[in-house]
Amino acid sequence: MSLRILITGFGPFAGFHFNPTQVLAAELVRRPHPAFSRVIRRSHVFPVSYQAVDHELPKLIANESPDALIMFGLAGRTKELRIETCARNGRSRLMPDISGYLPAKGRIDATGPPIVPLRSPVKRLLMAVQSTGLPAVLSRDAGRYLCNYLCWRAADAARNGGPRLVTFIHVPAVHGAHIRRGNAGAFTLDDLMQAGEAILRAVVAARPQSLPSTSC
Repeated sequence: MSLRILITGFGPFAGFHFNPTQVLAAELVRRPHPAFSRVIRRSHVFPVSYQAVDHELPKLIANESPDALIMFGLAGRTKELRIETCARNGRSRLMPDISGYLPAKGRIDATGPPIVPLRSPVKRLLMAVQSTGLPAVLSRDAGRYLCNYLCWRAADAARNGGPRLVTFIHVPAVHGAHIRRGNAGAFTLDDLMQAGEAILRAVVAARPQSLPSTSC
């Protein structure tokens, strides 16, 4: 049977007029590779809006029935790719989304736990990114903005009959045609695509239908 994978990115937001994750998500559904011969890939770009996530994510899951959900987000200050291991029950009350909406409450779910793990083979994904030569780390903090909010909603969907695999990767900011890599120099957007393809191959190899729960 075919494997169905949904790949998402985000659009621009305050301070970042170009978000490389929207290009990454679109490109990864077109990349040819023998490993993808029986993989149905779909992409989607979320506006950086709480309402958009709440409205669009359930529709995407219902329409696409993905076995795996691979989410990418931009972390403007990071110097490496960060593979998130969990979602936190919190959101910023200081930074509005692109519509100007500012959450009235800090918690996402008033009765939910403080943290939930993402069902993801994070160590395998880490090794996949590192095999490309790009710096990568595991992260337990996806922030308090839309990236973390999407993680929380996706994890909740997974617990309620949604995708068997849910993973989120933060990528560095793009400056011109390059992504800064700290003191190691700069790497191109094509390098980021290479890392994304490695992540996609690792997800395919993980066989999401039989993936066990992970700990944060």
